[in-house]
Amino acid sequence: MSLTKIKSVDAHSPARRAGLRVGETLTHVNGNPVVDVLDYKYYTYDARLELTLQSDSGTTRRVRVRKEEGEDLGLNFETYLMDKARSCANRCIFCFVDQMPPGMRKTLYFKDDDARLSFLLGNYITLTNLSERELQRIMDLRVSPINISVHATDPAVRTALLCSPRAGECLPTMERLAKAGIRMNCQIVACPGVNDGPVLTQSLKDLSELFPAVESIAVVPVGLTRYREGLPSISPYTPRQAGALVDQVEAFAAAFRAGHGSSLVWCSDEFYLIAERNLPEKNYYEDMNQLENGVGMLRLLQSQAETALDGLELEGTPSPCAIATGVSAAPFLREIIDRVRAVCGKIEGQVYPIRNEFFGETVTVSGLVTGRDIIRQLQGRDLGSRLLLPDNMLRAGERVFLDDVTVEQVEQALGVPVTVVEAGDGFDLVDALLELPRALPAYALPPEAEYHRYNP
Repeated sequence: MSLTKIKSVDAHSPARRAGLRVGETLTHVNGNPVVDVLDYKYYTYDARLELTLQSDSGTTRRVRVRKEEGEDLGLNFETYLMDKARSCANRCIFCFVDQMPPGMRKTLYFKDDDARLSFLLGNYITLTNLSERELQRIMDLRVSPINISVHATDPAVRTALLCSPRAGECLPTMERLAKAGIRMNCQIVACPGVNDGPVLTQSLKDLSELFPAVESIAVVPVGLTRYREGLPSISPYTPRQAGALVDQVEAFAAAFRAGHGSSLVWCSDEFYLIAERNLPEKNYYEDMNQLENGVGMLRLLQSQAETALDGLELEGTPSPCAIATGVSAAPFLREIIDRVRAVCGKIEGQVYPIRNEFFGETVTVSGLVTGRDIIRQLQGRDLGSRLLLPDNMLRAGERVFLDDVTVEQVEQALGVPVTVVEAGDGFDLVDALLELPRALPAYALPPEAEYHRYNP
């Protein structure tokens, strides 16, 4: 079955007005063949389109469509990518998928390394699973930005990290992308004694020479679970090691900023927390284009909360509540509640950091907290009359935790209703705390995005 076959047509869309039908296969746009979602997005951007459609019987017809430039055509297909997602053949020594316990849902074991998901959803790719044809199409279509998991530019070190014979081709490939005008954001997952120290310095130097095509670099600590049997031995960062890396990155950033007006590279919030350092101020993070890697996310959360409280006059008293979150974010949420209380004076709220017993207590982010851990650790606690949870604990667009426990099961076990809050959004957090009208975005990501938030 063709994955470019139309599954549904949105109401009131340009496609509906033009008479496109479910079951037809979209083969060409303005004479250009449509292979997958990249072709579809690129070629349907224009205001005037001629679509070639094929029926199940093999007959073709052409339909002309007029719409606003950039307006979505309104077609939906069997899969988000209009193709199968491309999996990763690497065996990265720190891969989080390899550290998953058995018995979880199938999508959590899928390793994606798909350039289309990088462009459309922000996933990071290693470039090792990219064919020459795919690379050329990225350059031809000017697909930008691309998010790249670099980890190290030294070919030998990168090959050892990724366990891929093509790993050493990263820098030459990025040079080609830069010459073609493709913008890139980079990620370095730092492993103690492997790709930090002098190796990290060399990586930052090599990547900085591709500026401004390389727009930003995030350095994040390796994530380790307790399920590492049979995997290479890696130790978590100690506070002293993390502090040394923060100093190293900040020194490089300061020197680069002096010459180019941008820091280019930042450490994730998690590195500062491990190092027991204060986070930099919000303006240090410039455009904050590495939020997906946890760079500046906590500062932005605090800043948005402050803005939300500015000039706020509360009518009535919100009901008592509790917030469940990861260990790393808990102190910042407590500060926000204290600030809300100072401004409004009418809030009773508790913050409960959830220890990650499921993956291991070295995992401290909220996005990997499970429903079972929440239930076990909050039963019998004072939760007020409602429990607030960040949406990154749940499967995208659904009400299911990583361990397949549902929000409804948490509500039943704890005896309080659950309010889902947009993770990292200080405005939504304040509105939820004070029971003000909220407007959460309505979106549904495809199954291919299941592992997006923690798959390096």
